[in-house]
Amino acid sequence: MSVYVEIRGTGPDVVLLHGWALHGGMWGPWLAELAGHARLHVLDLPGHGRSRWPSGVNDLAGLARAVYPQLPQGAVVLGWSLGGMVALELARRHPRQVSALVLVATTPKFLAGDGWEHGMRAAVLEEFARGLAADHRRTVQNFLALQARGDERSSEALRMLRRQLARHGPPDLRALETGLSILREADLRDELPRIAQPALVIAGEHDRLTPPEAGRELARALPAARYRLIERSGHAPFLSHGPEFLAEVKGFLARRASGPPPDEARA
Repeated sequence: MSVYVEIRGTGPDVVLLHGWALHGGMWGPWLAELAGHARLHVLDLPGHGRSRWPSGVNDLAGLARAVYPQLPQGAVVLGWSLGGMVALELARRHPRQVSALVLVATTPKFLAGDGWEHGMRAAVLEEFARGLAADHRRTVQNFLALQARGDERSSEALRMLRRQLARHGPPDLRALETGLSILREADLRDELPRIAQPALVIAGEHDRLTPPEAGRELARALPAARYRLIERSGHAPFLSHGPEFLAEVKGFLARRASGPPPDEARA
């Protein structure tokens, strides 16, 4: 098996997809409580953590194909940042396999460009790409610092990110390079109206990588999405504001279990 998955808990299946350069061990202590409400499938994306890097993966579709065999039928997919883009791609390609989405600090288009102001400037991403070629370990550390910046608990969030990364070591350089290429090129905006699964979009108020406006526009474009802003948080609200984040996810799963009427899907 090229994709490592750890399964814990009981209840509806929830698959968790982390972001660039990290692994499935980075979610935080709230995961133990969520395992009392759901059967969690905690993945290491290809080339990250304990997952090997497979051949033939060079874009978002390839990354989704590598992850797909680990999706149980009817799973809720929770994706953060790059993992959120993978979640959208899975939902688009496999609507019967993915029953709902939780999209955290993610975006349909990572880079700013014509008609899309809610992203990172291309020059900043290219700096990371150059740094990756020169010193990928330092570049990953710089990226972690950027994820925590702007959060009212930035020091705590950064400590947790660094500590969790160190548990399994740095990812495969090929995975890092492909991840940056996906962030540079992927654009899912035209596909969003056809992704009809219920979705919860969670954004951090002070996120410097995927601004809250990106999450707001993402929720507007999805046919059945709720948008929730976690105030004073950055790019990793599940670490810095764990209780608030957990409450949103549990509430979403509870509403799914009780079957809200269609006109309550958006709020």
